[in-house]
Amino acid sequence: MYQEQDVSDVFEPIKVGTWNLPQRFVMAPLTRNRAGEGQVPRDIAATYYGQRAGAGLVITEGTQPSAVGQGYLDTPGIHSPEQIEGWRAVADAVHGGGGHLVVQLMHVGRISHPDNKHGLETVAPSAIAAPGQMVTANGSFDHVVPRALETDEIPGIVEEFVHAARCAIEAGLDGVEIHSANGYLLHQFLAPSSNQRTDQYGGSPQNRARLTLEVTAAVVDAIGADRVGIRISPAHNIAGVLEEDPADVAATYGHLVDGLAPLGLAYLSVLADPKLDLVEDLRSRFGGTFIANSGFSAVTQLAEVEELVDGGLADLVAVGREYIANPDLAVRWRTGAELNEPDQDTFYGGGAEGYTDYPTLDEARG
Repeated sequence: MYQEQDVSDVFEPIKVGTWNLPQRFVMAPLTRNRAGEGQVPRDIAATYYGQRAGAGLVITEGTQPSAVGQGYLDTPGIHSPEQIEGWRAVADAVHGGGGHLVVQLMHVGRISHPDNKHGLETVAPSAIAAPGQMVTANGSFDHVVPRALETDEIPGIVEEFVHAARCAIEAGLDGVEIHSANGYLLHQFLAPSSNQRTDQYGGSPQNRARLTLEVTAAVVDAIGADRVGIRISPAHNIAGVLEEDPADVAATYGHLVDGLAPLGLAYLSVLADPKLDLVEDLRSRFGGTFIANSGFSAVTQLAEVEELVDGGLADLVAVGREYIANPDLAVRWRTGAELNEPDQDTFYGGGAEGYTDYPTLDEARG
């Protein structure tokens, strides 16, 4: 028997959308680069996610809604029949453990290289290459200069997200998270540094927020608002997507969240310091379930989760690396048990090592 520690609100159940979750922390999206041929989730992915079903809500790794939307090596897609079947096995495994599974829809835009997607072109809001390099099977190469999307192509981008969302529901998943953060396509449209368009999708904060709002509204219409969350990262300043003017950031994200609020989404996830005035303002504007994600550069510990939840700064907290190493993290945190240490050398690519072989508390104790 495990002896429970004094518990805080962190271990109180909460309803998010239509999902009844057992505690106030969830599994964050984590790129693992282990998809198989055709960008199909392999059986080992079903094992991995099923092991972590105790998170209550499991948000998958970034998953491309189209072949063009792929950036990194061996990331899964959710747009082909084969990918749907791969995700069906993952959903069954998570549901078998009592959890809920949401797929993060991530079109990378310019953070890509043709070598990773069978020579397909790279598209973005504007023909501006991202800084840095992309790892491919043939080595690391500079990001290519993307082709700027034509105005009449934008509805096709929206439809890619809609199709992927419908594929997720067909596969038996519980919903989707729209990725409008971390320097990827939708975030590239939000930022003036990466979006230098002169049509209705560029220029003003309202125009730069237009695509994210159109995608979200269309996905809501397709699968229902209570199955849709969204992730944003204001002023994250990553991958050359710079948002360095505080007034512009406040105007852009204020308009974005004001447009999201009436949709009735399951949640808003924000990758930023939850104590910032900007973040508190966005949470107030949204008015619904708020997931804090403050662990991009540091590992999120239980004490921080308690501070954010008990302090009223977030409804839930997304936890990443601790879930990589501890499939039964909720049990370990609730009982004060020792944690496994994550092995960073096995985060990206490979097989079972560092993926499905971290022991549970029962296994560790023999």
